[in-house]
Amino acid sequence: MSRTWAERALAGVLERVGTTAEEVGPRFPLYADPGTGRWTTTGRGSWAGGFWAGLLWLRALASGDRTDVAAARRSTLRLACWVDQDTATRGMIFWYGTALADATADGLRDRAAHACLGAFDPVLGVVPWGGAFGGPRRLARADGVPGTVPLLARVGEAGLAAARSHLTLHLGLCLGEEPPRPAWAALPGGGWRGCDEPAPGWSRTAAWLLLGAADGMSVPAIGRCGELPAAVRRLTALRLVGSAPLVPPAGGPGGPGGPGDTSAAAIEAVAALKLAARARAAGAAADADRLAARAELVLRRLCAHHLSEPGGPRPAGMLLGGCYDAERGLATRHELVWGDFFLAVGLAILTGLIGPFAA
Repeated sequence: MSRTWAERALAGVLERVGTTAEEVGPRFPLYADPGTGRWTTTGRGSWAGGFWAGLLWLRALASGDRTDVAAARRSTLRLACWVDQDTATRGMIFWYGTALADATADGLRDRAAHACLGAFDPVLGVVPWGGAFGGPRRLARADGVPGTVPLLARVGEAGLAAARSHLTLHLGLCLGEEPPRPAWAALPGGGWRGCDEPAPGWSRTAAWLLLGAADGMSVPAIGRCGELPAAVRRLTALRLVGSAPLVPPAGGPGGPGGPGDTSAAAIEAVAALKLAARARAAGAAADADRLAARAELVLRRLCAHHLSEPGGPRPAGMLLGGCYDAERGLATRHELVWGDFFLAVGLAILTGLIGPFAA
């Protein structure tokens, strides 16, 4: 049987994981130069370390090679330093860094889940953004949602209640403006004030919210929450149906515009596949078909127009056109480790390597 476009693309992305692993050694990749493919790295992984560990686990799952499994384990265990850090990005770090892992990561995932619950502020109703990366800590940010919701949901009834609150409050705040505003600061006397950074129109606002909502809807005790379906329908209408561009603009100081952000598109595609699976399980076949078709269309576009090919001037399997930080002009047309991760996850779901909620 001939290999499909998705199988070929996934093989290329996982081959790129191998060349990246050789280049970065024990460090974590963040973004790579679009001309040379050379990575900018960090020693502890920053907020994106879980995506590198997740890519290594996906490679190990595809290959079954014991050497690949050992490399994935080492990378995941190096994330342990983040368990006690004051940051809502523990959700990203530990959910995506351990979701595909074997049992050796169970203890680390459980520690991270309890740490997230310990950081939950019942007055604010969220796990605050935190101060690990500097700046004000009492923030609600769209990128503090993904991973945090399924981690919290692992910790009994208290965790489920915190997960529901964290997700619904972020959705209510961010979707309260058009375009959605990604960041809000808690006011001393109660209530929230919109932040100017990241700016409204930031490419990954809807993407992170869609992903967090999709994972939340997969947990029955959260999916039954009365406020969620309407918020998810609005998000879906905003990005996954109609005339929304397949690759959203990166945004910046002036709002939407500028180059596209392929990493946001890859995140949205994975969210659409998860929501499609949820819709199909609920008997909404037409909605499921529409979401799945959108996800495949996005993934096809990314692979046809933004994935580097063998034999070119740079390594094959790079998802180009990602934007790390448009406002600062940092890595605006680059390969991003989380872009690679979500492209690989989307392709792995399409090819049947993993299920929609495996990661």
